[in-house]
Amino acid sequence: MNNKKILLIDADSLMYYEMGAKSLEEATANIDKRINSMLKTTGATSYAGFLTIGKCFRYDIGNNCVYNNLPYKHNRKGGVKPIIFYALKEYLQQEPYSFVALKGLEADDAVGIYAQIAKDAGYIPTVCSPDKDVLLQIPGRHYNYQKAAFIKTSESDAEKFLWKQTLMGDSTDGVPGIKGLGAKTADKLLEICGTFGEPKASQIVIDEYIKKYGVREGITRFAETFNLVYILRSEDEGTRITALPHISTLLTSKSTPNVETSNDFADSEWA
Repeated sequence: MNNKKILLIDADSLMYYEMGAKSLEEATANIDKRINSMLKTTGATSYAGFLTIGKCFRYDIGNNCVYNNLPYKHNRKGGVKPIIFYALKEYLQQEPYSFVALKGLEADDAVGIYAQIAKDAGYIPTVCSPDKDVLLQIPGRHYNYQKAAFIKTSESDAEKFLWKQTLMGDSTDGVPGIKGLGAKTADKLLEICGTFGEPKASQIVIDEYIKKYGVREGITRFAETFNLVYILRSEDEGTRITALPHISTLLTSKSTPNVETSNDFADSEWA
């Protein structure tokens, strides 16, 4: 393969952005334009996309928590999703896209896992998503297709964001952290991480849980929150949940459906 640049696309967000479309035709045309723009902007010639279908492994974790005893994503509004949502899922699983859903995994986990698999296989992956959890917790090259912006997330920054989420929880997914602890306090606690002679981030976070809840409850709450906010990022982690197809079987270089070149989704350059 001459061009090793590939895209790993969080397709869940692609669909959610089109929930306000007036028709399925409008929604699919917007998705086609956006994917064309990603390929043009990044210089990639191959891509793979990932969807979430059904409940992921975090629901089982949530159901078995001792203290975080509310279901995972319990705060999300229920009800039946619009018909267009299911139509777009079907559209993205067909040619030319052939995007996949991996049983038990969220799209976030799939892009995290395959980003590392791709690197190990000699590819240069760019993760395409506007989701802050994906952008900030998965190390590597990112393209935020909502803002047409490139981001490079270092290993150390990804680790620090993970520990920040473990301290605070994730209100979007209904995951509690340490009650009353906000972003400013979390940032202040983690400022000293990596300084010679200072405790590691993991120990700082555990200590805060123990201070708040005592040893037994604190350690248990820490583990529950960590397991709910952590995005999987290795092949070993993924295979504990489900069988993982070889990356070569997921990549496609097929052209997206013919659409007129559009400036709707502005291009950017790597910094």
